[in-house]
Amino acid sequence: MQELGKILCLTGVVIACVGLLLWKLGGKIPLGRLPGDISIQKPGFSFYFPVTTCIVISVILSLVFWLLRKL
Repeated sequence: MQELGKILCLTGVVIACVGLLLWKLGGKIPLGRLPGDISIQKPGFSFYFPVTTCIVISVILSLVFWLLRKL
């Protein structure tokens, strides 16, 4: 149970740090409108699917969880 407690505390600290980083940087992070994201706009209709953004976030989260597993 001690290991689970350590993992939960570390996960909480990481989430808090990421939240503070996103809060301070605001809209300066270029995620959301990357080349490769699908955006269709027509009168009365708009569709947006962030394909590239999803891939970038997936790679970043995979690296973070890989690093956490190594601890």
